[in-house]
This record gives sequence, structure tokens and C-alpha cells, in this order.
Amino acid sequence: MKKALIALAAGGFGIGMTEFVIMGILPEIATSLDITIPEAGHFISAYAIGVVVGAPLLTALGSKWPAHKMLMGLMVWFTVFNSLSGFANSYWSLMLFRFLSGLPHGAFFGIGAVVASRLAKPGKEAQAIAAMFSGLTLANILGVPFGTYLGQEFHWSIAFFVVGIVGIITITSLRFWMPALAQSSHQSMSEDFQILKKAELWMVVLLTTIGTGGFFAWYSYIAPLITEVAGHDPGVVSYAMILAGCGMFVGNLLGAKLAQWMQPIYAVTLSLGVMSLLLLANAFLAHDQVAVLVMTFVIGLGAFCVAAPIQMAMINTAKGSEMLGSSLNQSAFNMGNASGAYLAGLPIAMGYGFTSADVVGALMAFAGVFLALAIIQMRKTARRKLATALG
Repeated sequence: MKKALIALAAGGFGIGMTEFVIMGILPEIATSLDITIPEAGHFISAYAIGVVVGAPLLTALGSKWPAHKMLMGLMVWFTVFNSLSGFANSYWSLMLFRFLSGLPHGAFFGIGAVVASRLAKPGKEAQAIAAMFSGLTLANILGVPFGTYLGQEFHWSIAFFVVGIVGIITITSLRFWMPALAQSSHQSMSEDFQILKKAELWMVVLLTTIGTGGFFAWYSYIAPLITEVAGHDPGVVSYAMILAGCGMFVGNLLGAKLAQWMQPIYAVTLSLGVMSLLLLANAFLAHDQVAVLVMTFVIGLGAFCVAAPIQMAMINTAKGSEMLGSSLNQSAFNMGNASGAYLAGLPIAMGYGFTSADVVGALMAFAGVFLALAIIQMRKTARRKLATALG
């Protein structure tokens, strides 16, 4: 099992690297392709749209494949189009390759989370999912800074070639370390999509979108928060990103423990509540050069406590079509990325300063707490109705 989880974590590392490294090399891409930096930002959006579209689509289309072969196929797709991104020589070619690179992202994490939980011993499912997501957090500590350095010092395309190499390593490890598994779903595609009729499933999707959007509201504007508000030199931003990645790594493991100690939805409620308080505190502490760096680590930790529990909450909600539900949750994460960055940008554009992004993030996380409490109430009501019907 441990080798299989390492293979999944390797895929998470590659996915995390390609999703976030582009943010550090946007100026180089813009210069190379003779476009503006805001235009280069469209490549981030293209990838995110690919994730949202690809997660349910590829999961449903590959539902009759054995899960281990589906994971390998997704990683082959990922490797090919990330490598081709390095050869792009125009705005439109890179837009296409970034969109196509994003398609397997959600399906890989969605299917991988269910596979990890099925490989785990009873009671250890959340820890197994956290092991897969550890690759994503390690990418923020090691892969993203390394890829950014190569892209800035040599050429931006090298960062994507490195992602391609990680993809090849993942394919190889999946081939030799992942045990043969049954097909992803024993139901027809139409039966799988029946879960879309469940109100609770859409509540979890909304919870993931809004709740985790609070983290992205803060993370999207971390660079100006460090430089403009705290007054650090621009070079400190790279170290701050590593601090955030370290916090994410620890938080991911702690979140798995929380999901062991209590029901996943309760762990989500607690994590989002803590994240809301941390973001609100950061709005007042960010002017201090030491405090802002401490809070960077702490917020990363608090935010990623939610990763494994919220995925477990979705898997529990989507019984019978766990892989489709799990993949939909990955789409929701990326919708949270987009909505958090957009909503936090509104008060900044109005002149309220970069700390206003923390306030927006705190409000989004707090809204997530209310959604989680609503889901808990829905489950209690459903249990009472079932008990009444049986009694």
C-alpha cells in the first residue's frame, strides 16, 4: 500500500507543480510571447477551466476502465500536454496546451482519493488520502521554488519540461507499484450521474467552493501582502511561499488525524472556523514583518487541515459513485481558486488595501462553516426521517 500511495503522491507533486509554478514565471512567459502579464494570467484561468471541465467528464468516460489503468492514462495525458506547453511559441498554442493539461487534474485526484481510501486499513482512509495530497504540499515546498528558479534563470519552458519528467516518474511508479484494481464504477454512466440529484452533494460542492475560496483569497495576493503591506524585499516572497508550503504539509497531516478523531464533516467545520479566525487576525498583523511570516506558515497549516476531511465528506456523500463525486470536489476546489481570487480583488480595486483580501477570505471561510453546519443538519433530518419510517 505504501508504494501505491507514493505513486499517487508523485502524481500530486507534478499536478501541484504545474498548477502553481506558472504564477512565478508569468513575467518571463509574457516577455517571451510578447504579451502583457495580465494576458499571461489567462493561462492560469485556462488550466483551471480544464480542471473544472475534465474532472467529471474524464471520470465518467473512464468509469469502465480498471482504476489503476485509468490513473496511468490520466497521467500519460498530463505528461504529454505539460511537455508540449514547454514548446508553445504563441499565446493561443499555450492557451490550448494549458487547458488540455488541466483536464486530467481533477479526475486523477478524484479517482486517486477513492483508490487511496480503498487501499487503506479501516479507520485509516483519511490518512491514506492525506498521503496522496502530501505530494501537492511538497510541490509548494520544493517543486514550485525549483521550477520558478529554472524558469527565471534559464527559460520558462524548462519548468514545464521538469513537470513532464515528474509525469514520467509517476507513470512508471503507477505501473510497478499500484496493484491491479477493479473498474472505476460498476454502474452505467447514467446511473453514476444519478448522484447529481442529491441536494447534499451540491451542498458539499458549494462548501468546497466557498470554504476553500477563503484560502485562495489570501494566497492569491500573498506577494503584495509581503512586500507592500509588511515592507519586505521582493526576494522574501519566495521564502514566504516555502513557509506556506511547509504549513500546508503539516496541516494536511493534521487534517487526516482530525478526520480520524471525528466525523469528516465536523473536522471540516472546525478547520474552516479556525481558518476564518486566522485570516481575520492576519488582516491586523500583516503590517509586522515577523508576524506576517509566522502567519503565512500558520494560515497554510490551518487551511490545509480541511483537505482530507472535505474529500472524505464528499466520498461519504457520493456512495455508489464515489469517484465521480470525488472528482467533482476537485472541480469545486478550482472554482474556489477562481472565486476567491476574484472576490478578494474587488475591495483591493476599490482602494481598501491588500489586507482586505484577508477579510474577504475570513468571510468566505466563515460562510463555509455555516454550509457545513447545514449539511450536518440535513444528515440529522434524514436520519430522523429514516428512523420514523422504520419505526
